[in-house]
Amino acid sequence: MTIVKKELRTYLISFLVWSAGVGGLMAMCVWMYPAFAGSMEDISALFAGMGDFSAAFGMDKLAFGSIMGFYGTECGNILGLGGAFFAAITGMSLLAGEEGGHTAEFLLTHPLGRTRIAGEKLAALAAMILGLNLVCLACGAGSILGIGEEAEWGDLLRFHTAVLLMQLEIGGMCFGLSSLLRRSSFGLALGLVVLLYALGLFINLDSGLEPLRFLTPYYYADAARVFDQGLEAGPVLAGCALGLGSAALGLRRYGGKDVAA
Repeated sequence: MTIVKKELRTYLISFLVWSAGVGGLMAMCVWMYPAFAGSMEDISALFAGMGDFSAAFGMDKLAFGSIMGFYGTECGNILGLGGAFFAAITGMSLLAGEEGGHTAEFLLTHPLGRTRIAGEKLAALAAMILGLNLVCLACGAGSILGIGEEAEWGDLLRFHTAVLLMQLEIGGMCFGLSSLLRRSSFGLALGLVVLLYALGLFINLDSGLEPLRFLTPYYYADAARVFDQGLEAGPVLAGCALGLGSAALGLRRYGGKDVAA
């Protein structure tokens, strides 16, 4: 577990900043809810009648005037994008960063196999994504309790589970991509997240694009869909397969890669 501990120490500041930032924004949103509670019915009706804009963000399905609808819309987007950005950037830098930072020659002189090195880096990535989501769940649930609201805790846990799986999938995809690169590409990582997010919006707008639901984790992690239908097995399993397959590609590729000093 030497590499795991080393990576956790290396990314500790980044983990703390992202966790505090995403969790803090979620808590702020929830604490704002009582200030708007009196006019929420009017706001909910307004959002529900905004046509394609409402459909894209699921506001035609969520009761924005309720704490769950408000949480799914506001906090769901904060966690869905913020957490995914963290997973993508971290996953992209774990392998390629060794070559880009010219530390590969030092790391690979240790009596550890390449597969073990990459495997422990992958384990560190999963641990950081899990940790961030636990912090965000605590911030979200704690804030709901703090303002005296009653949430549907089963739906809330299912939603956070879906978002966790989504971030693990994106992290696995970027980990696999990083094994193909000589240096980290944060632009590629962020671009991948934006592309998957946009694809999820397009599927909400046009039901004809629904076959593409297996390509983006933002489909099964959409709060409106989770609260209404729960977790849909097909897209979840497809996402898990894509994330695990990408991670396995990264392990295999790094094991036989001609690593530049």
